[in-house]
Amino acid sequence: MSFFKKIFSSEKKETLDKGLEKSKSSFFGKLSKAVAGKSKVDDEVLDNLEEILVSSDVGVDTTLKIIGRIEQRVAKDKYLGTDELNKILREEIAGLLSETNSGEDTEYTIPVNKKPYVLMVVGVNGVGKTTTIGKLAYQFKKQGLNVVLGAADTFRAAAIEQLQVWAERVDVPIVKQEMGSDPASVAFDALESGVSQNADVIIIDTAGRLHNKVNLMNELTKVKRVMQKVIGDAPHDVLLVLDGSTGQNAFEQAKQFTAATEVTSLAVTKLDGTAKGGVVIGISDQFQIPVKYIGVGEGIEDLQVFNKYEFVDSFFK
Repeated sequence: MSFFKKIFSSEKKETLDKGLEKSKSSFFGKLSKAVAGKSKVDDEVLDNLEEILVSSDVGVDTTLKIIGRIEQRVAKDKYLGTDELNKILREEIAGLLSETNSGEDTEYTIPVNKKPYVLMVVGVNGVGKTTTIGKLAYQFKKQGLNVVLGAADTFRAAAIEQLQVWAERVDVPIVKQEMGSDPASVAFDALESGVSQNADVIIIDTAGRLHNKVNLMNELTKVKRVMQKVIGDAPHDVLLVLDGSTGQNAFEQAKQFTAATEVTSLAVTKLDGTAKGGVVIGISDQFQIPVKYIGVGEGIEDLQVFNKYEFVDSFFK
């Protein structure tokens, strides 16, 4: 496929290559064993490949889809060699990602006709939600945009404090109240403040608990409804943050949150410390929600805009 010939930004690409190293090594180590002594792709190779994809956290449904596509190609070419399996896998996974992610984007962008652009961030505690918000604020500010943060995760004092630290680090204003305050009230104040400050982007943190879907749904619905009193079509994006290192647990969280609220984009964090990078492929495919950002390191620059071409190139490099 011609898109693999794209030239990527070297510094960003090196970080991505390094961040996916554990996932790539684990996957291709298993793949090498699966095809050892085999010259063509047969049923045994496909069975082994299925097991490898599932164990790499691609997910059962997405794995079956990939295997089905490869079987179609095998049926056309009875003597498909195992040396071609890498190339075929690369193409089929890129094809799957293309169905959900339009993205050739490599920059942090917001629609020019939405000002202020309201981004509501959801996700359970511990997935890197607040860190993701801080890094997003940094990236948007670096572009010369005015950013306001809203600390609407009022369930934990630590969440407010952590967002305050990021606001100071990035040097952007934060709107907050005391722990236990009404999250919708904080969101309302943040939007009013953002409008008065002529903000380009307002990022709202929300409570990271899955105590039960009904309470979560009610809380997020109320936050949205109250924000719309200030900006009629807010939020413009609901970003779900998932911890890629948890593998299948990330699938379960995605299932819970997409049932509780309308999620419009995903961020998958902590991919650098895990061999479970395949989870990006499965989540993107199963939920049909675009992956916007991936975390491939702890540095402030290591939250990257997800580019499917770069991801596949790094995974199969």
